Amino acid sequence: MWRGIASNAITFLIVSLFVLGGVILWGRAQYEAAGPLDQAMCLQVDRGSNFRRVSRELEADGAVTHGWIFRAGADYADKTSQLKAGSYLVEPGASMEEIVDIVTRGGASTCGTEVVYRIGVNRLSAQVRELDPNTNRFVEKAAFEPAVEDAPAAYTEVKADQDTRYRVALAEGVTSWQIVDALKAIDVLAGDVAEVPPEGALAPDSYEVTRGQDRNAILTQMQEQQELLVSAAWEARDPDVPLDSPEELLILASIIEKETAVAEERGRVSSVFVNRLNQGMRLQTDPTVIYGVTRGQGVLGRGLRRSELRAATPWNTYVIEGLPPTPIANPGRASLMAAGQPDDTSFIFFVADGTGGHAFAETLDEHNRNVARWREIEAERAEESDGG
Repeated sequence: MWRGIASNAITFLIVSLFVLGGVILWGRAQYEAAGPLDQAMCLQVDRGSNFRRVSRELEADGAVTHGWIFRAGADYADKTSQLKAGSYLVEPGASMEEIVDIVTRGGASTCGTEVVYRIGVNRLSAQVRELDPNTNRFVEKAAFEPAVEDAPAAYTEVKADQDTRYRVALAEGVTSWQIVDALKAIDVLAGDVAEVPPEGALAPDSYEVTRGQDRNAILTQMQEQQELLVSAAWEARDPDVPLDSPEELLILASIIEKETAVAEERGRVSSVFVNRLNQGMRLQTDPTVIYGVTRGQGVLGRGLRRSELRAATPWNTYVIEGLPPTPIANPGRASLMAAGQPDDTSFIFFVADGTGGHAFAETLDEHNRNVARWREIEAERAEESDGG
């Protein structure tokens, strides 16, 4: 009898093991297979949440077929304690394994609501926007200028949400004073800035920031980024460019940045200044004169006067020889690279051509014809404006 019982027990155990093995293999296949989600979703993981709550939400939204497999897979991967709060974009067909990776990886949220503060040459603007998971595009909810306008209700509401993300987007060509002045107007930041960083020392880029972050820490991050960009541009420079230091490259890049907003022109604009430096000609560029007037504190807002073009300031390249003593703005990566790798041209003149770009010339006669054409365009525009 006992022999029969033992035999049955062994048989039962073997069958159970086979069944358990089959369940494990099936569960693993379910965990790794493409999920049932047919439209992208934004998964919100609250602070203090856990995998049980997350799995329930995923089941309710049709993103996973079995919440218990989702939890078991996270536990088997030893990721149960690594859940990160945030808003995460879950793509259609994402597997349970991929979703576990998304919510435990950490870093910046990938969907939900964000506020972008754009520091431009002319103004600071704030944009409240939300990612539409179905189109993977941001939809604007509100926009305003923090320095001159009251905040709209939509901004106040998202500020109250702890999961709202914030970014500071820095445009090429802004001055260090403008950046500091704008950061002071961003009310989610903290800390007083005692000193404006050196001109040109801050890298134009988009920076993820957090509520209550110190403004000085953000400026330090911008400075470290610019140091890397300047170093890379200096290492990659053409050895024949007449620049003696990374600082001189930064100065030239800042002039290029202020002279053209057309990406494909940067190399040609750089070539004009490099050719002038090689020939001992003055740079004669208006943005340096403007900087001598404003010292980078705001926008001039009018045309240059003849007296200002003749005034002897350290930055007036109609008067001084060579480069000015400091940058005149914060240049981006493209202008830094253009300063060290100018196009190979014989151009020594350029003037606006009416399209947003410039007409380049090798001789003074050719340049004078380009100038005459530009004046005709200005006159035509003035007539159209008066007629309107």
